[in-house]
Amino acid sequence: MLDHTTDVVVVGGGLGGVAAALALLRAGRRVVLTEEYDWLGGQLTSQAVPPDEHSWVERFGVTASYRALRDGIRDYYRRHYPLTPRARAWRELNPGAGNVSRLCHEPRVAVAVIDEMLAPFRGSGRLTVLQPYRPVAAHNDGDRIVSVTVAHRDTGEQIELSAPYILDATETGELLPLSSTEYVTGFESTLDTGEPSAPDVAQPANMQAVSVCFVVDHVDGDHTIDKPARYDFWRAYQPDFWGDRMLSFRSPNPRTLAISERTFTPNPDDDPLGVVSDQRLSAGDSNLWTFRRIAARRNFVEGAYDSDICLVNWPIIDYFESPVIDVPDADAHIAAARELSRSVLYWLQTEAPRPDGGTGFPGLRLRGDVTGSADGLAQAPYIRESRRIRAEHTIVEQDLSLAVRGDKGAVQHADAVGVGMYRIDLHPSTGGDNYIDVASCPFEIPLGALIPQRVENLLPAGKNIGTTHITNGSHRLHPVEWNVGEVAGALAAFCLAHRVTPRAVRNTPGLLADFQQCLERDGVELRWPDVSGY
Repeated sequence: MLDHTTDVVVVGGGLGGVAAALALLRAGRRVVLTEEYDWLGGQLTSQAVPPDEHSWVERFGVTASYRALRDGIRDYYRRHYPLTPRARAWRELNPGAGNVSRLCHEPRVAVAVIDEMLAPFRGSGRLTVLQPYRPVAAHNDGDRIVSVTVAHRDTGEQIELSAPYILDATETGELLPLSSTEYVTGFESTLDTGEPSAPDVAQPANMQAVSVCFVVDHVDGDHTIDKPARYDFWRAYQPDFWGDRMLSFRSPNPRTLAISERTFTPNPDDDPLGVVSDQRLSAGDSNLWTFRRIAARRNFVEGAYDSDICLVNWPIIDYFESPVIDVPDADAHIAAARELSRSVLYWLQTEAPRPDGGTGFPGLRLRGDVTGSADGLAQAPYIRESRRIRAEHTIVEQDLSLAVRGDKGAVQHADAVGVGMYRIDLHPSTGGDNYIDVASCPFEIPLGALIPQRVENLLPAGKNIGTTHITNGSHRLHPVEWNVGEVAGALAAFCLAHRVTPRAVRNTPGLLADFQQCLERDGVELRWPDVSGY
């Protein structure tokens, strides 16, 4: 088995892992970054999920490096794509003109920009990227992790990675059980957390649905895929709380739970470009074609695109038959989620109701070239909920719920290391719960949520921080994951430079102030401005 020693090992190359690596590299540290899939970027790329962001993202409320990523994506389009003059001049260019976000784009563009951001450090040799590798073991010495073993996804070749600090940026907190770090899964009880939306009894196996996204366009011809083996099962599938069959355009409104009818109109002619999404006002999902569209052909010169490109991440692909964390048959359930997505596509191509009264859209063409996969679906499942560390501070619903906090705003934290804003947005879960969608206040991210209660040199760098099942719903999206990863990387670099522990930084006022100053210097916002005028 090969071995490698470095300053910091970052396991997981999603948004949090990339942000962590960049923060460490800016601080002059050597980093090994591992990633299981073919693309860095996680939910933005291999999972094919356009960025879900708050309404003020173009002005404030994200870190400088996250803004550089967003600016880089727009610049990449301007440099390489045949944009119309109007689109090229659009300062807040939204290539897909999707309603879910002010920046909907093809995942491969984000891959290119992330690679550009990391390129000088790979060239200098200070960054080593191991792909496709996933963690298979961790080795402890008391309350410290001394090394992590990763294995090649395809060949099984193993490498042992050693470093003073280990960052877990995996999508599911994979290092936590491997290193015997204390963690939580699923739904905590109201007795544990005091949360208004929590159940009376903890439900550790009750986790949010996972989704396998896919991309389609709509062109001439019949592009119908072979009928999936379990299509008839999914075609008839109707959960008790759903109000209709899953394979339909009728589903619960996440905010009211009233059954709502969505529309689906490929390449609409009456689609006004330049509409700015604002999820405070509407989820934007009334027309599923434009909801998460990642390429709007009217943004490009005539003939460049035969069709818009539509990203399917809708309620009907949510798989909640079983959790995929801490179950022996996780791979089988991921495979079942992929089969559900193929069944949704087949239903769209053959049986979905059309605006003209007919059924089926055989012109829908699966675009695996856009997702970079052999089977046409996203390379990786979108896993909304991770294992979560038992942290020095756990973020709870009453810290940021608008109904609880009202005009006071979210709780302010003396150890704030970032900001975020998103509704508490929980998809249907494996315990049979419908949506939980709670309005939230703009919130601060406390450093205590990144500090494990016992282990000294493992830091969470993604969705595995000290949230609850409920508050994970507001902390799982792109800009917060990036902020968390960036802070985890900066904290490891700070601790190495000052020869202190993360716990000491949080609990020593002078060290905490110095660390917060370092974050602000690097463009991490710690407090929200007054947003009442925006």
